[in-house]
Amino acid sequence: MVKYSVVFLLCLLLAVPQYALCEGFSQGDRNRLIRLEVKVAEGQASLQRQLDDLKTFLLWGFGILFGGMGILIGFVIWDRRTALEPVIRKSRELEDKEERLLRVLKEYSNVEPKLAEILRSFNLL
Repeated sequence: MVKYSVVFLLCLLLAVPQYALCEGFSQGDRNRLIRLEVKVAEGQASLQRQLDDLKTFLLWGFGILFGGMGILIGFVIWDRRTALEPVIRKSRELEDKEERLLRVLKEYSNVEPKLAEILRSFNLL
């Protein structure tokens, strides 16, 4: 155990002067660091362009999607209106015929008392 302790202490004592001899950054290190910063800045600029392109694509995509949905809803409303128009016209025609028929029956009930009695029983007179 003592051997290991002595070896450890010797290694520790020999390693300490190596840290003292370490110099700061050299000019080559500074140049490499500057080139690395330039590459990182270029990468960030490229990434920003890609994000801008994606944002533009999404805005166009959602614009087209919601525009298509609006057109579809407009078409459904227009189609419903044109489909109901003949039904409404036919309903008005039937109401007009019903009114004319009731007027004719009331006129005839003035001449025919039995018809007047029947119309009164159905609350039409």
